[in-house]
Amino acid sequence: MKRSDGYLLDNRQAEAAERFDAFASLFDPTTFRHLEGLGIDSGRRCWEVGAGGTSVVSWLAEKVGPAGQVVATDIDTSLLASVARPPVDVRVHDVGAEEPPGEGFDLVHARLVLVHVPDRERALQSMIKALRPGGRLLIEDADPALQPLVCPDEHGPEQRLANRLRHGFRRLLADRGADLSYGRRLPRLLREAGLHGVEADAYFPLTSPACAALESATIRQIRDTLVTANLATNEDIDRHLANIEAGGMDLATAPMISAWGTKA
Repeated sequence: MKRSDGYLLDNRQAEAAERFDAFASLFDPTTFRHLEGLGIDSGRRCWEVGAGGTSVVSWLAEKVGPAGQVVATDIDTSLLASVARPPVDVRVHDVGAEEPPGEGFDLVHARLVLVHVPDRERALQSMIKALRPGGRLLIEDADPALQPLVCPDEHGPEQRLANRLRHGFRRLLADRGADLSYGRRLPRLLREAGLHGVEADAYFPLTSPACAALESATIRQIRDTLVTANLATNEDIDRHLANIEAGGMDLATAPMISAWGTKA
């Protein structure tokens, strides 16, 4: 397979909103716990990078209140229209190719973003540049290579099919420049970038209705690409979607690594 260009999971596809809803159910509790620990409160200025959906932006807006600001950026802001009002400032922005949308932020946060950005090093430096001295950076990203199976308990044909399709998904991501081992490197990268007090943890949901919803929406969103790349047949995908609907599989997501630190 030759190198492909473009983001595999377009925000304008019908399944994108379903995926963001599943991400919110799966990961918002972890994200909000970390943000609370970083002391986000009234009057703070925050940059939410690659916002995609609205759940984190809305939470930050409530925390900072009318005296604060939340700059929410993405290459596609089509799903952010409902929150585009003060204190939220929605902007189309490419974190890996453009200068940051301001400086002096108290917090910069990105979730499940940088693994997909071709120039991850530039993106990370841009995010740090945007912080005020003493500002906090929180990056949360997946590490699909750390746990590559959607069904870790591969005990039957349904699980084997699911894992084969997950392998195809990972090939498509890698072919578009995604770094499938990025999450595990975050603590070191933050230290090497000069941040202080770097800490990290991981969250690995193993089975839940949100895991099933995410898997279904993702497979439907990339269906045509999987078939075109000869990584699956339509019959494979129909069977997998029916297996998900039947509810008999334990479906996992890739571990999400959260790493945070403070700018000197």
